[in-house]
Amino acid sequence: MEQTMFLIIFIFLVAIETAIPFLVKRTVVFGVSIPDRNVRDEKLVFYKKIYSLLVFVFSVIIIGSYLLWTANSRLSEERHAIISLVIQFCLIFLSTALYFYFHAKTLQRKRSQKWGENLKEVKITDLAVRSQDEMLPWYVFLIPMVVTMGFIGYTFLNYNSMPARIPMHWGPDGKPNSFTEKNPFSVNALLYILLTIQVMFLGMNVATKRSGIKLSATRINASRIRQLSLRKYSSWFLFMISVLITLLFSFLQLTTIHAGLMNNVVIWLVPVIFTLIVLIGSIVFAVKVGNAGEKFDLDPVMGITDTDEDQYWMGGMFYFNKNDPSIFVEKRFGIGWTINFAHPIGLLILLVPIVVILLIAFFS
Repeated sequence: MEQTMFLIIFIFLVAIETAIPFLVKRTVVFGVSIPDRNVRDEKLVFYKKIYSLLVFVFSVIIIGSYLLWTANSRLSEERHAIISLVIQFCLIFLSTALYFYFHAKTLQRKRSQKWGENLKEVKITDLAVRSQDEMLPWYVFLIPMVVTMGFIGYTFLNYNSMPARIPMHWGPDGKPNSFTEKNPFSVNALLYILLTIQVMFLGMNVATKRSGIKLSATRINASRIRQLSLRKYSSWFLFMISVLITLLFSFLQLTTIHAGLMNNVVIWLVPVIFTLIVLIGSIVFAVKVGNAGEKFDLDPVMGITDTDEDQYWMGGMFYFNKNDPSIFVEKRFGIGWTINFAHPIGLLILLVPIVVILLIAFFS
């Protein structure tokens, strides 16, 4: 079962990493902004294809070797999980290394060809675009939090009937493999972590909603559709993840409070369903946003280009702009949002929950 779960995750990682160059904004290639008239440059198209081919081929070799090795060796569940995680990190490291290589090649190509030097940089502002924003309101994210608070109270009511050892970690099969002694804090540690994650998701949605909507001067309609689609679907996807995590953690808490309530089949099935829904949802989200607006403005405005912001992007991945009030901005490589590292509130939204979760785990 563990091998099947990890194999599903591997396939998902490979599919996403392979397709990323063709899903990002067309005027951004490997984290480098490219003028509209140069996006079909044969070298850039070649870089994209080679990146995807290399990621796919190396990933197939790594995963194939992993499957052959595990089929001919007897590994404990713990060692199997560790090796699988190492392989996942290897796949991510491989794609990241290839990204930085082609980022440098693309930047070199842009400079050598002097793209954009004879074009007028234009910045577009549409004051009416926010009226079309379909992001979920902040209070919707309170619904999963109310459920969590209810489970915290329910746990305290059943404190005396709970086992002496409280599960703190679960394996891919849904069964606990790490425990701590029961006390008033540890019985709800899982739910405290869940509540922290929910607060973080709420903060991310609010910060994203307040972030600027950046339109392209050469493809105004297409960029408007893409930006609105990104905001809408990322908000819904974030809420879906919040609900799914709430359901999963609540299920795990119920199995702790009422031992034997669920049979082994259900315990095995719930994490599998959770993983599949998240992975499928991620693919749908990436495709929806990646294709948004591509059928509009097929003939971009000539003689102008968008403001070149390459100087604010370290390696095309990390955004530092203290003059930008936006906490989150659209990724340059990948689908979704990245943080403005020059904005202190953004750092707090991400770092504070991590510190809180570590403290909960330490004192449990």
